[in-house]
Amino acid sequence: MLKHLTALACAAIVGAPLAAQQRAPQNESIRQEDLRADLFFIAADSMRGRLTDTEENRATADFIRSRFERMGLKPAAPNNSYFQNYNLMTATLAPGETANVLEVTAADGSVRRLREGQEFYPHRFSASGAVTAPVVFAGFGISAPPLGYDDYRAGVKGRIVLALDHEPGERDPTSPFDGLVTSESSTPWRKALAAQEAGATAVLFVSDVHKHPGPANFEGTARTYWPEQPPRILAYTLAAWADHIRIPVAQISPALAASLVGAAGKNLDDLAKGSETARGFAPLALAGARVSIHTAVDRHIVPDRNVVALVEGSDPRLKSEWVIVSAHFDHNGADGAQIFNGADDNGSGTVALLEIAEAYALTARDGTHPRRSVLFAAWNSEERGLLGAWAFTEQPLVPLSSIAAVLNMDMIGRNEEIPIGGGARFAGLDVQTAESNSNALNLMAFSKVPDITAAVERANGAIGLELKKRYDNNSSNLVRRSDQWPFLQRGVPAMGFITGLHPDYHTQYDRPEKINYAKMEKIARLVHQVSWDLANADARPKAPGAKPSTQN
Repeated sequence: MLKHLTALACAAIVGAPLAAQQRAPQNESIRQEDLRADLFFIAADSMRGRLTDTEENRATADFIRSRFERMGLKPAAPNNSYFQNYNLMTATLAPGETANVLEVTAADGSVRRLREGQEFYPHRFSASGAVTAPVVFAGFGISAPPLGYDDYRAGVKGRIVLALDHEPGERDPTSPFDGLVTSESSTPWRKALAAQEAGATAVLFVSDVHKHPGPANFEGTARTYWPEQPPRILAYTLAAWADHIRIPVAQISPALAASLVGAAGKNLDDLAKGSETARGFAPLALAGARVSIHTAVDRHIVPDRNVVALVEGSDPRLKSEWVIVSAHFDHNGADGAQIFNGADDNGSGTVALLEIAEAYALTARDGTHPRRSVLFAAWNSEERGLLGAWAFTEQPLVPLSSIAAVLNMDMIGRNEEIPIGGGARFAGLDVQTAESNSNALNLMAFSKVPDITAAVERANGAIGLELKKRYDNNSSNLVRRSDQWPFLQRGVPAMGFITGLHPDYHTQYDRPEKINYAKMEKIARLVHQVSWDLANADARPKAPGAKPSTQN
């Protein structure tokens, strides 16, 4: 039931101070009691962790849709729907000993034939096909025109590209490739697409051995990548991404790469070190060997969906611009009786999204609308690679240039706690106690969108959280591990709100009874206030990386 009467009573009691602070209407309707009630439903054992492509995940989406509909929010997807549909893809290797093979023909005519798993394996997004061509070494295989960086300046057309994993300056905080944060341009899919657009006929990736020696047991790595039995959680990618790739793409062992480079009288480690350049590597033809590669990767389509609802703006000029408030609702499912409830990750953000949406619905019911339109987006498949948010940026409901700001909530229900010896999950994060973060909220992308940061700081004056700015250039990669990242990569101002990781993160102990609901109420009210302020401001935030606006 909508909390209309209760919210009006609260507003009446504190009406004068709110007016002075220009508090967003119905901000007090966001209450910890309601957050708790919703979270105990969404993160219940019966939801079995809300894993992508499960009935429980679909039931969660239906629940969010029903809440949006009952609030009276407008469906935002095509065909008057609350569901934005898109396709994911999984992959399997085609059977047969000749389906996935790689042959190296030496200068003397001798042929070395390798089957999948023997020093090479196809990537899941690889196209199926057969290619025979000479090989060219292209450094890290990156094309990043905004940075003036290109490893494909010449010499790869009609060739098979050999490229290093990762990126130059990977451990350099001043690297133009997002500093210590792994850049989007270094992901294998984007490298393969860049090579294809430069005319390459296939791509072979190898570990950047000067920084990462590569697996000691490459065949074991291949078996992990393509296991004999399907894993509990499948590897997904966007079908739209895979559809762009029309050439074979494979990973090869450092030993195989060294032999290809050695046939041309070069050393792999020296070439890898020489690829650490500011503008890109001049492609180097590897004479002395030709490669034939045959890949056969079967693609399987998996339907998926986001849940989207809209409050339309009131300003004739600004209503076509959107402020997006978002959170992802999927998690990691269950393994038999062991359930990964995902209360904090990200049931917390999901229920906060519902409360913020309801505050807007109550305001609209009272006849007040923001100047800009506000979209409430519940992303799916974030845990599988931010795929719901990426799908939105691939097929946005309005032009991305019309999106004024994105405010994304992910894990806002606990206190950050980094234990001693916590392992790889906490890599790059300083040891800290939950008590030291009892009132703390991390702002993700604060340095990239200073206008939004300023808006958050102003709104927080009446709320009193401890705002922390520490992870924008951090090897933990936290800034790119949630759904603000796809928007930042497309030039849309976006900020992430996260209280931080903790020992229960991605375990069966992330349960709703462990949530700090009082703190979550404050955070949800803050995000609501910021969204209202941005939706009503005369000027919109500047794009990521731009200088802050001088207008308050």
